[in-house]
Amino acid sequence: MQTPAESSAQSTSPSIVSEQAAVSNDDSYTYIARQPIVDRQQHITGYELLSRATATSTEAPATHTRASDTAFLFNALSNISSENLFGDKLAFINVRLDDLSGEHFDIVHPERIVLELPRATRDDAQLIAEALPRMLALRERGFRLAAGTFAATAPYAAWLPTLSFLEVDVQALPVGVVPALMRKVEHLRNLKLIAEKVETVQAFREFFDAGFHLFQGYYFARPQTVSAKVFNPAYSTVLQLINLVNKQAEIPRIEEVLKRDPALSFKLLRYINSSGFGLMSEITSFRHAVMILGYKKLFRWLVLLMATTPGNSAASAIAGNAITRGRMMELLVQGSLSAEDADNAFVVGVFSMLDVMLGVPLDKALEEISLSESITMALKRHHGTFGPYLQIVEACEQQSWMDVDLHISLLGLSRRRVTSSHLEALAWSDSLGI
Repeated sequence: MQTPAESSAQSTSPSIVSEQAAVSNDDSYTYIARQPIVDRQQHITGYELLSRATATSTEAPATHTRASDTAFLFNALSNISSENLFGDKLAFINVRLDDLSGEHFDIVHPERIVLELPRATRDDAQLIAEALPRMLALRERGFRLAAGTFAATAPYAAWLPTLSFLEVDVQALPVGVVPALMRKVEHLRNLKLIAEKVETVQAFREFFDAGFHLFQGYYFARPQTVSAKVFNPAYSTVLQLINLVNKQAEIPRIEEVLKRDPALSFKLLRYINSSGFGLMSEITSFRHAVMILGYKKLFRWLVLLMATTPGNSAASAIAGNAITRGRMMELLVQGSLSAEDADNAFVVGVFSMLDVMLGVPLDKALEEISLSESITMALKRHHGTFGPYLQIVEACEQQSWMDVDLHISLLGLSRRRVTSSHLEALAWSDSLGI
């Protein structure tokens, strides 16, 4: 058996902003704690995700509502990203019985999501019965379900066969109950028992010998808080997109609005490449992202984004500069490169300021999204197809005309072309109200 230190070393280390958690407790950050769940070899198989109000909180917020659950799930996929929270492992998420039909589940790919069901109030038979068809529907969609030891009692007999995991609080378990519990569930071949609140080696050995499959507790690791800077899109842009998607407007029209807001486009690309979404694909443009996502799922995502975006959020000067870069890049390559490359050039220009917008090094920011090699080469090293164009844009901003002349001579561009593209990009940005 491994030691807890060896086990925790196998954890997927959170990327971009977990190191900021200790110093950031304001509204511009979101926080989610995760605690590993290990198998009998002490390999991590999943994480329980826990809501946190601040970087130093050790308990979930007192209120637990549909709105808070919606925000929690959205933050996990679109602000922090599932790669940073659970990667290719399972994610265990607490839910409410009232919300088992909630639309917020529509934005998540169910393959690696385990929904932890609570006990019905006063073991009310009607509440238990009403939950069952919703549970079956979620299982049919691919979600896995978990519940506490209460699910092994008589009132929940119909629930037990639907569960993939039975979570056992070993500190609350009466002495001598384990053998009876094992007999109760031995016919359920697909049910795995999780020993929770395992805090000592003795407890681990006891429940290991009893035949439990998975383990969680301070003996292995305490919850670790992961944080991310939240760069909110303009509220008006989100509303406009919801209206367009609801009317099933043409994709180029939707793409046009997406281009106005770097925060929105960044969140979209991070979400669509999230393991929680279930698609690991190279997204080459916003148009591509919208086509893959589809109107229905995009609408759901936008509604949740609106619900979690402050009403007074506005595009900043940084965002305005970013989209000016994107538009200028797009204009510079037109006529020389393909239409698809023009889309990619826009992405390069906008995302070239991700480090400033998110407050983290660019390399770490780019870990959050999957982009083509030509885009990442330009962003990281100013190399490849788009690198020289980005150098022109940056030199133009700094009014470094010697650098501008050097790069345009290599590309066969004229100073007039660069100047007109810059002015047109500034005018376009200004017309958007940025």
